[in-house]
Amino acid sequence: MPVPPTAPRSGATPRRCRRSRTLGFAALAVSLLMAVPTAQTAFGEEARDSREIQAVPGGGDLGPNVHVFDPSTPGIQGKVDEIFKKQESAQFGLDRHALLFKPGTYDDINAQIGFYTSIAGLGLHPNDTTFNGDVTVDAGWFDGNATQNFWRSAENLTLNPVNGTNRWAVSQAAPFRRMHVKGGLNLAPDGYGWASGGYIADSKIDGTVGPYSQQQWYTRDSSVGGWTNGVWNMTFSGVEGAPANSFPEPPYTTLDTTPISREKPFLYLDGDDYKVFVPQKRENARGVSWANGTPPGESIPLDQFYVVKEGADAATINAAVEQGLHLLFTPGVYHIDETITIDRPDTVALGIGLATIIPDNGVTAIKVGDVDGVKLAGLLVDAGPVNSETLIEVGPENASADHAANPTSLQDVFVRIGGAGPGKATTSIVVNSDDVIIDHTWVWRADHGEGWGWETNRADYGVRVNGDDVLATGLFVEHFNKYDVEWYGERGRTIFFQNEKAYDAPNQEAIQNGDTKGYAAYRVDDSVEQHEGWGMGSYCYYNVDPTIIQEHGFKAPVKPGVKFHHLIVVSLGGNGQFEHVINDIGAPTSGTETVPSQVVNFP
Repeated sequence: MPVPPTAPRSGATPRRCRRSRTLGFAALAVSLLMAVPTAQTAFGEEARDSREIQAVPGGGDLGPNVHVFDPSTPGIQGKVDEIFKKQESAQFGLDRHALLFKPGTYDDINAQIGFYTSIAGLGLHPNDTTFNGDVTVDAGWFDGNATQNFWRSAENLTLNPVNGTNRWAVSQAAPFRRMHVKGGLNLAPDGYGWASGGYIADSKIDGTVGPYSQQQWYTRDSSVGGWTNGVWNMTFSGVEGAPANSFPEPPYTTLDTTPISREKPFLYLDGDDYKVFVPQKRENARGVSWANGTPPGESIPLDQFYVVKEGADAATINAAVEQGLHLLFTPGVYHIDETITIDRPDTVALGIGLATIIPDNGVTAIKVGDVDGVKLAGLLVDAGPVNSETLIEVGPENASADHAANPTSLQDVFVRIGGAGPGKATTSIVVNSDDVIIDHTWVWRADHGEGWGWETNRADYGVRVNGDDVLATGLFVEHFNKYDVEWYGERGRTIFFQNEKAYDAPNQEAIQNGDTKGYAAYRVDDSVEQHEGWGMGSYCYYNVDPTIIQEHGFKAPVKPGVKFHHLIVVSLGGNGQFEHVINDIGAPTSGTETVPSQVVNFP
């Protein structure tokens, strides 16, 4: 079992929403200027003077950063290698790429995937696009250490690995979705160096999954031929072939089903026409959604999307939503000076190639109204240099509509504060609406790169949940100055939580929370009557002042309806110490080595 690296890695008050007026799709073809209602900030407050904006067309090409291949395309391996060479170590670079493969069979492919690169098949079913080869992530660029292999993805492909096992050695923000591996899957880098991932969903691995050095991992609604080991926290929900529930030795948290899930929307080809498939919600799901063919869902033609390309501004994006268009963000970096507001039910806002949104002037990047069925997916929100009170808001303050039948979802929606340059945000994500699904998010205050430091990239709070009946599946939140997660809504549930407290705290006083030593990584408010969590871990690595004491990783009211299963806290290399796991329960971590401490159940 490897030890962790000795070098670190890694709220505003919302307003009541106003539903936007939806125009008929016939209006999309209008070539005359149309009057767009006065632009709005969060849910109804005027942001700027009204202006005339030309009708936004739907559809069109996917832009220069989307690379589309078919089996007859010459030089596929050379093109894939060229992109990987640019992206292999470009951790905070500006290039974004999507590699899309039309249905068919591709021989002798080894697609190495670097930063800000997505690879995906364009079939409606994963088996429509087959590689006799591999989709590989390794860590040669970082001397065999995979703990910084972030921001990349693989989706909707079938692999026949050359040597029988595919390597996907990643850490946070690197989803492996809707994949079929006809062999094994190795989640560790060559040489079994450190790794700190990761996430698999809706995937079938015929052989054995070997996490080896992976410190934690979450797998949802999938099928595996076997699972070999685990370091601290391996969590499964709805996974056929998952190991039996057993904690802490081995550290397996296994739920037979996932209570609520809806797979991420994806781009595909119907003949020569691009469409986006939006899967339906599943309840008590187990196994892949595509086992018996195409799952239930809706196909939306590309001409019903505004295809957003680099250079697009928020005013045009908002005008497209007002017209009734969905949003497809192509790979690129988008600087905005006003909030992207989505008040129309069932709107899809899908990014490919790690499309990145940066609010330059302190606005909130994205606000979603208290409406049914909005799908945010595949987006990275990068805080700008002017402090934003929030970066993503779902629903206005005191949202109360029932969305149980058709919830809003956030899937592969990532947030970054600092790292690529100075960035600040008081609270990263605020969820006010009920019934929201948060399915795989990494909310990260940077601990390396550029523009980081205790005050340089100040970000007090990571995720705040005010809505009721919110479910988080795969919640990664790290390094915030105060609370990483705060939960005020009733009947919240979290399946898998991964956290590291802020490395760069200068001293004990800087993290002091009244009479409490430090802010909990995950806090449930005292007012909450019902809450439940499974497979949750918090780690400390106070390398600036190793004498810092963190009173506990978790804090929650002691009530019959508040329950936690398989909690763990870890002191990495003895840099800092947890006194308890949750409240005043659990043994302390101590010593100079990596020391885990666990409590099986609470209360």
